[in-house]
Amino acid sequence: MFRPPESADRAGADRAGQVRNAARNNARWCDAVCRAHGTPGAFTAESWTSAHRTPALYPDAVTLTERASPAELLARIDTGAPGCTVKDSFATLDLSGAGFGVLFEAQWIHRPAGLPAPAPVDGVRWDVVRDAGALASWAAAWAGEPDEGGPAGGAGSGPFRAELLDDAGTFFLRGRSGERVVAGAVASRSGSVVGLSNVFAADGGTGSAWAGVFRAVAERWPERAVVGYESGDDLDAAIRHGSVPIGPLRVWWQHSRRDG
Repeated sequence: MFRPPESADRAGADRAGQVRNAARNNARWCDAVCRAHGTPGAFTAESWTSAHRTPALYPDAVTLTERASPAELLARIDTGAPGCTVKDSFATLDLSGAGFGVLFEAQWIHRPAGLPAPAPVDGVRWDVVRDAGALASWAAAWAGEPDEGGPAGGAGSGPFRAELLDDAGTFFLRGRSGERVVAGAVASRSGSVVGLSNVFAADGGTGSAWAGVFRAVAERWPERAVVGYESGDDLDAAIRHGSVPIGPLRVWWQHSRRDG
């Protein structure tokens, strides 16, 4: 169907704004994780960066606009040893000359506010983790490990320290069958959006987990759009439940130091 040029321009601008909101929301979550580990990052208009090496699975930098300068970005992170990562939120950077390669690619997603919530999954009830013991059980299910019943923040809890429970914008959503955690996600609230990350199903196959997570978010924050990034089967599941891909991103990984 023919779309007038001004409508196409408006749609492109809306989508670019959605990507910027998603990237800032994701950077806020990364900063919350780093603060919980005692190493907060720093925000500028163009990026979020950490001067210290971040916890495993979390980037050392996240770009917030298409205009982020590679040189300024790299100067603000620890490139002294291989292994740091940069989340290129707009898939516009070329860091290959600095010893980086593309670790993976994904798509930002956006689920508009006001969409009907997916139907509930029989036998699974959703709530928010409130204490360190419950977070330890959530983290064990996320990691596919036995629940030892210990406090979060120690061995086996990965990056999810109990200090995150005090963060006003962070919510650990859990789906339980009986008392067993069978699914979950992190919801990060900022601005007009809720970001989703770490969506999991303890028994594999996250299709039903996405339905439960979207329902849990719609019940708690019906006025907010949902954002995040995914690839593969998780992207397909998010799209089936009303999300729209809005733009590509890349994560760059430093495999060697730049000569000179």
